Amino acid sequence: MGNPPAVVDALAGYERLVEVGVGQRPDVAAELAARGRDVTATDVHERECPEGVAFVRDDVTDPDSAVYADADAVYALNCPPELHSALVAVAETADATCLFTTLGGDQPTVPVERRTVASGTLYVARERGDAARPGT
Repeated sequence: MGNPPAVVDALAGYERLVEVGVGQRPDVAAELAARGRDVTATDVHERECPEGVAFVRDDVTDPDSAVYADADAVYALNCPPELHSALVAVAETADATCLFTTLGGDQPTVPVERRTVASGTLYVARERGDAARPGT
């Protein structure tokens, strides 16, 4: 996967992060944990996560809000369009920043700010403390 260094650098400014849909790609979460960040990874299936990364089985479309409650940022990598709204909703509930990347030519289905990183585009759907999403 080509995005860990650029995405990790962008996410490393947050102390407590939750990765939604870690799948079998825990490299970004692992690198953030190696940089001293508090990282929790979630997925709808049980997943192995590297040392330093907590794992919680959770479905972002029917979330356990306690998983996200203390997060500074909630993020997803290669997030499919059908999960964009749910991702933003869970971040809003936690008052966390919401960031994601998409796969291929998928475009965001929620209002975003685009941030260019070396590997492509990191979408910011909300900043911590925002009363509403950008553009609403």
